[in-house]
Amino acid sequence: MENLKQDTKDLIGITLTSFQLSLLEEYECELDKWNERFSLTAIHEPEKVRVKHFLDSFSSMLVMKNTPVKKIIDIGTGAGFPGIPLKILLPDAEVVLVDSVNKKTDFCQHIIDHLKLQGISAIHDRVENLAREVKFREQFDWAVARAVAQLATLSEYMLPFVKVGGRMLAMKGDQGPFETQKADPAISLLGGELQQVKRLTLPGVTEDRFLITIEKIAATPEKYPRRVGVPSKKPL
Repeated sequence: MENLKQDTKDLIGITLTSFQLSLLEEYECELDKWNERFSLTAIHEPEKVRVKHFLDSFSSMLVMKNTPVKKIIDIGTGAGFPGIPLKILLPDAEVVLVDSVNKKTDFCQHIIDHLKLQGISAIHDRVENLAREVKFREQFDWAVARAVAQLATLSEYMLPFVKVGGRMLAMKGDQGPFETQKADPAISLLGGELQQVKRLTLPGVTEDRFLITIEKIAATPEKYPRRVGVPSKKPL
């Protein structure tokens, strides 16, 4: 964990406390146990978990710092990334984790309970349905997601949750800039405006990562997102 502590400080300028490190250690241990039964993530080695899951999640702060982070929704959270590490880093933030796979939200709820985290919930649902609920639609400062779908589809999943003036963050691999160009019409239609495409590299990882930030400048038209399955089959 000492390497993670130093890497986090080097990457985002934040020094993890001993308590935060202990929570991450417990998280890592539980992930390893559950992976043996449910294959939640393809990454198993401790050092890779710390870089490709924890540190990668923390990299969100490169674009999120100096912005409001009171309410965050993590779309397609999987085993809780980046939402749970962000909650550990930002204990005062309210975080909602969403995934359509029950075993993944079960694991996230287990981690929430095991670590005794407050102000965070895990919801098993499709985002196309959840985004139509008043208590979730256009309520969040940030919507975040890692490698869930092509950016045009992802924008339709995410922007309906973001309040006007808030932002969405798509954490992408080396195809990020190309996806961004293709998604521009969809982003505009949904009330968004591209803010930045930030390239980063993680220690020991050869592939480029990109943080794609889109600001919400207008309300998303009520007909979006379309019904379940349509955004992925027929991207805007």
